[in-house]
Amino acid sequence: MTDLITSPFGPFTAARDVAARVDLTGKSAIVTGGASGIGIETARALAGAGADVTLAVRNKAAGEAAAADINASVGADRARVGLLDLADQASLRAFAGAWGGKPLHILVGNAGVMACPLTYTKDGLEMQIGANHFGHYALATSLAPALCKGAEDQGRPARVVSLSSIGHRRGGVNFEDPHFRNRPYDKWAAYGQAKSANALFAVGLNRRLKDQGVNANAVHPGGIMTPLQRHLTREEMMAFGWIDEAGNVAQGFKTPEQGASTSVWAATGQELEGVGGLYLEDCRQAAPFTPDVPFGGVMPHALDPEAAERLWDLSVKTTGVDV
Repeated sequence: MTDLITSPFGPFTAARDVAARVDLTGKSAIVTGGASGIGIETARALAGAGADVTLAVRNKAAGEAAAADINASVGADRARVGLLDLADQASLRAFAGAWGGKPLHILVGNAGVMACPLTYTKDGLEMQIGANHFGHYALATSLAPALCKGAEDQGRPARVVSLSSIGHRRGGVNFEDPHFRNRPYDKWAAYGQAKSANALFAVGLNRRLKDQGVNANAVHPGGIMTPLQRHLTREEMMAFGWIDEAGNVAQGFKTPEQGASTSVWAATGQELEGVGGLYLEDCRQAAPFTPDVPFGGVMPHALDPEAAERLWDLSVKTTGVDV
């Protein structure tokens, strides 16, 4: 097997330390879900390295508070807010249209929903795959010209970061019934297929745009307590061993800033220059999953090129957008 790509960083490196190696002055970045959790820390690290960062968020007030916090912490006015609802294709089209012809150098698809009750987007898609995958798919493909322009502008590849998860192990995409119209809904099966889709999207996008100077990789950020857990009860998190009875977070969980480090490395790391279609974790390329490493590794179905093509075709039919 080809040697895996590594970096000088580890699982608990702070995102700011990853970004300290690069100068992003004059570069533009978009981070979805940038108002909280690992999203705000990803945006903070990129802004701290000099990038102009747009926080793509649903809640304007929360986004403006996050932008003010980032700008105060980096000592410069580098974060701004753009309204975006990943569960609404019209909102996605409006956001991409407002971006216009500006070059884009980094796109981080960070926002997500996990283990929610059966809900549908404004376009009738199951919420987890609808927002996590189809929303980010439509955003990235609509912004593909801006990404290609960003690559041309800087003379090296633009980067797309797709947030996946260890949850991808729960299963691949059910192409026969991705929206649970004819099968019982299972919130974890829905999350698993959405996170597999996030990884497969990186494979498909990279194949299509690498020759135009755009690379895409998927990222598993690790275990972090953030608003992503909003749909889980205390009892569920205790049963998983994520917290104890007193609410203390289990050893091995990362802080939000540590959880943002692999996203920042995927967006900036020199070790990944010109490289795409990978699944990254702990600031390195993930090895294939093996049972003796229970909390790491990637399953074959999440990087399967045939599944990536099948998902791409489904995504074009679902959203009406292609590169």
